Amino acid sequence: MLNKIKTYLPITLLALPLLLGGGAKLAGVPELHASFGILGLPAWFGYFIGSAEVAGALGLFIPRLRRLAAAGLVPIMAGALYFHVRHTPLEQGVPALVLLSLALWVAMRRPQTEPQYG
Repeated sequence: MLNKIKTYLPITLLALPLLLGGGAKLAGVPELHASFGILGLPAWFGYFIGSAEVAGALGLFIPRLRRLAAAGLVPIMAGALYFHVRHTPLEQGVPALVLLSLALWVAMRRPQTEPQYG
């Protein structure tokens, strides 16, 4: 039971904000798309990142895809952290730093295997 909690708690803490934030980007919430314009990126890039966040968050719950999904989320969260460090008050980058740390932890964590008997 404790192993399941140690596995799924960080995954859930990583996936929920990405599902919500990615879904909001896909819905076209203007406040979430403003950062891409500040960085000089095209408008469609917000939808691309939203799609990647939702796909990555869902992939975290598929054991065979978990580490790959987390590894794919690392550059997205690193980009979010870069944006906040360069263009917003530093404390606004804390959530991106936490999500980046969780993504790295999930990506680098060795999968738990059940002992094989017989």
